[in-house]
Amino acid sequence: MTNANIPVISATGLFTPSDSISNEELVSSFNAYVDLHNSENADAIAAGAVAELQHSSVEFIEKASGIKSRYVLSKDPILDPETMCPRLPERPDEQISILAEIGVKAAEQALERAGRKAEDVDAVLCACSNLQRAYPAIAVEIQDALGIGDGFGFDMNVACSSATFGIQTAADYIRSGSAKSVLVINPEICSGHLNWRDRDSHFIFGDVATAILVEAKDIAPADHWEIIGTKLKTQFSNNIRNNFGFLNRTNPESRDDADKLFVQEGRKVFKEVVPMVAQMIIDQAERLGIEGADLRRMWLHQANAGMNRLIAQRVLGHEANDDESPTVLDTYANTSSAGSIIAFHKHSADLTGGDIGLICSFGAGYSAGTVFVRKAA
Repeated sequence: MTNANIPVISATGLFTPSDSISNEELVSSFNAYVDLHNSENADAIAAGAVAELQHSSVEFIEKASGIKSRYVLSKDPILDPETMCPRLPERPDEQISILAEIGVKAAEQALERAGRKAEDVDAVLCACSNLQRAYPAIAVEIQDALGIGDGFGFDMNVACSSATFGIQTAADYIRSGSAKSVLVINPEICSGHLNWRDRDSHFIFGDVATAILVEAKDIAPADHWEIIGTKLKTQFSNNIRNNFGFLNRTNPESRDDADKLFVQEGRKVFKEVVPMVAQMIIDQAERLGIEGADLRRMWLHQANAGMNRLIAQRVLGHEANDDESPTVLDTYANTSSAGSIIAFHKHSADLTGGDIGLICSFGAGYSAGTVFVRKAA
């Protein structure tokens, strides 16, 4: 294989919203809602017709997830006990959509870091958990906003694994010679699909956008990461689900709105996903001739601190320290497909030539993706 067909990560980009919600703020809002609900439904609760809601707490959130805060695009409405949902006004068709807007910001940073112009890009893949419309594709809108005239784009959704699936897709374009430069963009407005009134999940998600520039090695900047192996896996499960879709309107007697938001069986997900992902990493590493001791760093999906701790321990053979498996979960919360990319973006510059690392994601589907990379010498 020539350098023209070897895929590398040339650069990454990150857009972070300006507003952040701390656990203390979130708990205060949630508990105010609980008190209001219980007061308004006191008689029904006493009669057993309505369930009494329970307070949340900072201690509960941090023990369950490791999350301490999250960035959001619409803070005040989320914290309003009467609203508890982001408010993002619908934009006219002539204006750039909000998903494309934050995707463009991340993409522009990735291009700048690589010293690349937008017109040098051949393709744009918008890979994320929740697309705000069916068509035209957000990727094509981003392509237009960036000024990429001669190229193509499309959207893809593999939930929390969308970024790693997008990276392999881009890498395959490079390997086949179909493209030389591909932008994989992950705009995640997770606050829009989170039920902020559900005690078990109201703390999980945040908003962000990331971008990965995947290119042929022969045109990449000197400071790049060679993609030495990728592996994708899916396995059907109902344990993480979101039933929102265009067919909802065809059944006016469908289930309540909570069913059209993020729902999960957290304990089942933990129990089933940890061994599946750990074994997938171990098997792929073995195929590539990589041992746990060879991994300089693991940039794991940022969903749950406990899951990451167990996966890293099974792969490395010991409990990973913050250098071996850095976290951004504490300040960003779960940002779906973008999580492992944020970790890579923020915690990769210190590695040296020849160092091997792993970008790994896992989530609904179930879906999982591994991207083994080596820092250019």
